[in-house]
Amino acid sequence: MTDLDRGIADLEGLPRKNGELVFEAPWQGRAFGMAAVLCNDRGLDWEAFRRALIERIARQPDAPYYASWLEALERVLLERDVLTSEEIDRRQAEYRTMERQGVF
Repeated sequence: MTDLDRGIADLEGLPRKNGELVFEAPWQGRAFGMAAVLCNDRGLDWEAFRRALIERIARQPDAPYYASWLEALERVLLERDVLTSEEIDRRQAEYRTMERQGVF
Protein backbone atom coordinates (compact mmCIF):
# COMPACT_ATOMS: atom_id res chain seq x y z
CA MET A 1 0.00 0.00 0.00
CA THR A 2 1.40 3.39 -1.00
CA ASP A 3 1.36 6.50 1.16
CA LEU A 4 -1.44 7.82 -1.05
CA ASP A 5 -3.47 4.62 -0.58
CA ARG A 6 -3.03 4.92 3.18
CA GLY A 7 -3.94 8.60 3.05
CA ILE A 8 -7.12 7.88 1.11
CA ALA A 9 -8.02 4.96 3.38
CA ASP A 10 -7.53 7.16 6.46
CA LEU A 11 -9.37 10.20 5.08
CA GLU A 12 -12.62 10.61 6.97
CA GLY A 13 -15.73 11.69 5.16
CA LEU A 14 -15.14 9.94 1.84
CA PRO A 15 -18.52 8.63 0.75
CA ARG A 16 -18.36 4.83 0.76
CA LYS A 17 -20.66 1.87 0.37
CA ASN A 18 -19.39 -1.55 1.43
CA GLY A 19 -15.91 -0.02 1.68
CA GLU A 20 -15.90 1.19 -1.93
CA LEU A 21 -15.84 4.86 -2.89
CA VAL A 22 -19.20 6.18 -4.07
CA PHE A 23 -19.69 9.09 -6.45
CA GLU A 24 -23.10 10.62 -7.12
CA ALA A 25 -21.99 12.18 -10.41
CA PRO A 26 -19.15 11.60 -12.89
CA TRP A 27 -17.51 14.94 -12.07
CA GLN A 28 -17.01 13.79 -8.47
CA GLY A 29 -15.03 10.76 -9.58
CA ARG A 30 -12.98 12.98 -11.88
CA ALA A 31 -12.27 15.43 -9.05
CA PHE A 32 -11.18 12.54 -6.85
CA GLY A 33 -9.02 11.13 -9.64
CA MET A 34 -7.36 14.47 -10.36
CA ALA A 35 -6.28 14.85 -6.74
CA ALA A 36 -5.03 11.26 -6.58
CA VAL A 37 -3.06 11.54 -9.84
CA LEU A 38 -1.59 14.92 -8.95
CA CYS A 39 -0.46 13.61 -5.57
CA ASN A 40 0.71 10.20 -6.70
CA ASP A 41 2.23 10.93 -10.11
CA ARG A 42 2.91 14.67 -10.14
CA GLY A 43 4.40 15.19 -6.69
CA LEU A 44 1.64 17.25 -5.13
CA ASP A 45 1.74 16.89 -1.36
CA TRP A 46 -1.17 14.67 -0.24
CA GLU A 47 -0.89 15.89 3.34
CA ALA A 48 -1.19 19.52 2.21
CA PHE A 49 -4.27 18.60 0.20
CA ARG A 50 -5.75 16.69 3.15
CA ARG A 51 -5.21 19.67 5.48
CA ALA A 52 -6.76 22.06 2.95
CA LEU A 53 -9.79 19.77 2.63
CA ILE A 54 -10.23 19.52 6.40
CA GLU A 55 -9.97 23.32 6.74
CA ARG A 56 -12.48 23.84 3.92
CA ILE A 57 -14.98 21.43 5.48
CA ALA A 58 -14.52 23.08 8.90
CA ARG A 59 -15.31 26.50 7.38
CA GLN A 60 -18.42 25.28 5.54
CA PRO A 61 -19.53 21.94 7.01
CA ASP A 62 -22.82 21.95 5.07
CA ALA A 63 -21.18 22.34 1.65
CA PRO A 64 -21.31 19.29 -0.63
CA TYR A 65 -18.29 17.08 0.03
CA TYR A 66 -16.83 17.08 -3.47
CA ALA A 67 -17.37 20.83 -3.87
CA SER A 68 -15.09 21.14 -0.83
CA TRP A 69 -12.74 18.61 -2.43
CA LEU A 70 -12.39 20.75 -5.57
CA GLU A 71 -11.90 23.96 -3.62
CA ALA A 72 -9.17 22.34 -1.52
CA LEU A 73 -7.46 21.00 -4.63
CA GLU A 74 -7.59 24.40 -6.31
CA ARG A 75 -6.14 26.03 -3.20
CA VAL A 76 -3.18 23.64 -3.07
CA LEU A 77 -2.56 23.99 -6.82
CA LEU A 78 -2.51 27.77 -6.46
CA GLU A 79 -0.34 27.78 -3.31
CA ARG A 80 2.20 25.44 -4.93
CA ASP A 81 2.23 27.48 -8.17
CA VAL A 82 1.14 24.43 -10.18
CA LEU A 83 -1.61 26.45 -11.89
CA THR A 84 -2.69 30.08 -11.90
CA SER A 85 -6.26 31.13 -11.15
CA GLU A 86 -6.65 31.99 -14.85
CA GLU A 87 -5.56 28.48 -15.84
CA ILE A 88 -7.99 26.94 -13.36
CA ASP A 89 -10.83 29.12 -14.69
CA ARG A 90 -9.97 28.19 -18.28
CA ARG A 91 -9.82 24.47 -17.49
CA GLN A 92 -13.12 24.60 -15.61
CA ALA A 93 -14.73 26.16 -18.68
CA GLU A 94 -13.17 23.48 -20.89
CA TYR A 95 -14.59 20.70 -18.70
CA ARG A 96 -18.04 22.31 -18.64
CA THR A 97 -18.11 22.47 -22.44
CA MET A 98 -16.53 19.00 -22.77
CA GLU A 99 -13.51 20.45 -24.60
CA ARG A 100 -11.23 18.81 -22.01
CA GLN A 101 -11.66 15.21 -20.94
CA GLY A 102 -8.36 14.28 -19.23
CA VAL A 103 -6.63 15.43 -16.07
CA PHE A 104 -4.46 18.09 -17.67
